[in-house]
Amino acid sequence: MHFKPASGLKNAHLQTLLPRFIRRKPLFTPVTQRIETPDGDFLDLAWTEQANNDHQQPLMILFHGLEGSFCSPYANGLLHAAKQQNWLGVMMHFRGCSGEINRQPRSYHSGEISDATFFIQWLKQQFPNRPFLAVGISLGGNMLVNYLAATGDQSGLTAAQVISPPLNLASCSDRIQRGFSKVYQQYLLKSMKKSLTQKITNLPGEMPIGPQQVEQIQSLWQFDELVTAPLHGFKDAADYYQQCSGIDKLQHVKIPLRIIHAKDDPFMTEAVIPVQPLPSHVDYHLTPNGGHVGFVSGSWRNPDFWLEKTVPEWFHRYIN
Repeated sequence: MHFKPASGLKNAHLQTLLPRFIRRKPLFTPVTQRIETPDGDFLDLAWTEQANNDHQQPLMILFHGLEGSFCSPYANGLLHAAKQQNWLGVMMHFRGCSGEINRQPRSYHSGEISDATFFIQWLKQQFPNRPFLAVGISLGGNMLVNYLAATGDQSGLTAAQVISPPLNLASCSDRIQRGFSKVYQQYLLKSMKKSLTQKITNLPGEMPIGPQQVEQIQSLWQFDELVTAPLHGFKDAADYYQQCSGIDKLQHVKIPLRIIHAKDDPFMTEAVIPVQPLPSHVDYHLTPNGGHVGFVSGSWRNPDFWLEKTVPEWFHRYIN
């Protein structure tokens, strides 16, 4: 199923921004749940409905993007699409993304798989009879590639899809500092710096920088250099990018995986496009247009979210 941008809406920035204007409110109210993590923190979940563990219908797990949440248009849209298939859907908010600051100094990042691992194992105990499908969006997509590569045959998943994943982190960090993409960088940084400031207040002396330095952060690279890297055991931003980029890990993925990229994604460069041959069960889908997690088809009057059709459609191959 190929993506065709909505007539007159081919521009990459329009594609990227339109979902926020079209879908101002979530499509449904989720059932929320909080689970405690082994290190004394918590993960907030958003379910499509009250879960029933007798059913054998698929469970679709969603991992959102940088500073995303259930309110992100793609998140509630894809969960709603799962609901329409009669599947159970659940999204794990990364630490600090559900509207409440997490308890521990550590947060989340593009290669942080311990929370996803714990969450999937927890789900397996609750729902031993359901096939598990997973979708990762942007940062959540790169994280999911890391998880699949690390767990191989033991991932617990039947199939997975990643949408607009920044598979080469250094090139994406550089790209978002150029041209109109700086607008996205400022938007993301505003949210990240707000959370960071709250954490510095809540955990005095435990964060790698103080409140004065937060104000000086002007780019995602600086944030990763001063905060992400030291907080999560990397030497610096370059070390974090090198260790956590998913591009060289695709060979280690053992389950059916589909990657969807748009060539005009304003967050990416061609460095995210795999050049080496991929395993036959990795389905790489590159579209000329679509922006970053945009993929709006249809028309001006009747815009359509292509991802919400193509994601369930592709999964059907592996559950029927």
